[in-house]
Amino acid sequence: MKVALANLLCITVLASSGTSFPLERRGAATGKEKRVQYAAWDDVNVLAHGLLQLGQGLKEHVDKTKGQVKDITIKMKVFNVTISELGKLTQRLQEDSEALKAKAQSLEERENLLLNVSVDLREKTEELLKDRKKDHERMNKLEEKVDGLMQGEGLEAAKGNYSDARTIQWMLEAQNKRIDDLVERIKQQQEKLEKQNVRIRTLQNQIHMNSERSSLKRKEDDVHLNASSEQRDSPVAMASDCHELFLRGETTSGLYTIQPTDSEPFEVFCEMTPEGGWTVIQRRQDGSVDFDQLWQAYQTGFGSLNGEFWLGLEKIHSVSKGGNYILKVQFSDWRDEAQTINYPIRLNGEESNYSLRILGSPTGNLESSLSTESSGVPFSTRDKDNDQKNDLNCAKQLSGGWWFSNCGRSNLNGRYFVTPAPKQRHQRKQGVFWKTWRGRYHPLKTTTMMIAPAEIENKS
Repeated sequence: MKVALANLLCITVLASSGTSFPLERRGAATGKEKRVQYAAWDDVNVLAHGLLQLGQGLKEHVDKTKGQVKDITIKMKVFNVTISELGKLTQRLQEDSEALKAKAQSLEERENLLLNVSVDLREKTEELLKDRKKDHERMNKLEEKVDGLMQGEGLEAAKGNYSDARTIQWMLEAQNKRIDDLVERIKQQQEKLEKQNVRIRTLQNQIHMNSERSSLKRKEDDVHLNASSEQRDSPVAMASDCHELFLRGETTSGLYTIQPTDSEPFEVFCEMTPEGGWTVIQRRQDGSVDFDQLWQAYQTGFGSLNGEFWLGLEKIHSVSKGGNYILKVQFSDWRDEAQTINYPIRLNGEESNYSLRILGSPTGNLESSLSTESSGVPFSTRDKDNDQKNDLNCAKQLSGGWWFSNCGRSNLNGRYFVTPAPKQRHQRKQGVFWKTWRGRYHPLKTTTMMIAPAEIENKS
């Protein structure tokens, strides 16, 4: 390409030199007048156009050459980077190979050491076998001598070896006696340890019983003090529930002592509202109390009246047995949205496992999640299965104690889950839920259950 462009340039220059300079014609000796000729203007244009095309071609060639040089430079840089990475990789491989060589060398050294140890063990084993063989031979000879002594043979030899046999026999007898003594001592020590364990258990039981008695005595003293103070303050009888306290003028929510008919006085939390006083029987708010309790705990009550608690089935029955009562259920979710539903109820006694009867339709914005069977639904715990599922213990399956019918509509005494709830469905269904609000697998944040006489709803 470069040679062709150069030849074209030379031809163009020669052509221009042959046509651009004036030509002189020399005539004969006659002395005619000289005439001067010039190249035509078209030829000049052709020459200029050719030169322009040549310059344009040279420029394109130079630009193309620059691009190629740039590509070659980039490829050289990439090649240099690749060479550098290969060098680093080669260095790493060399280091790894050296490390492997070192490990192989250490393994060889360990193998040699194991071989040496195995050789030593083999030699010691052979020595032990030889010693064992010698001992066996000696024992055989000794047995032969003892047999000879026992049969009366070799009396002359027996006289010489009698003392050795007697010595060995005495040694064996002494060793057996020591073993018997050690076994006897071990038995005595075991008997002493068992006696000490029995004493420790007895003391622990006594301490536990004393602590329970002292706590019960303190509670009884507190109840008697509260009752006596209440009786000193007021000449009339103690109120039977929180609504009666409201009718007597109490308007502040808090702890009060009540005494239902045919019942001992006990402390309750009263929720005083403009329409009357409500006796709170359950509260969940922070998960501080474990509600997965047994029947005895649900019957007597547990928790703190100022926090989370279950009042107790027997106390709830003693309050509500005097007439028709309203059960108010309040709950909220983790978005702080709240709902309320009221039921006309009657709670039966222990003879019917504290069965809950719904006497009418609930009031509120929600559908009922409690069974409305006319006979009522008994209370169930994991150690006292009273639900209507023959093949399943709802309290054990869902956790906590509740008026379970078919295990799936409500459980306000389930496990308390702090948000976010577990991802597994079998864990979420053990939570605190009300199926007709948020569904079965939506754990609630707070719940409150309270009761009051049915007349309170007529006033509101």
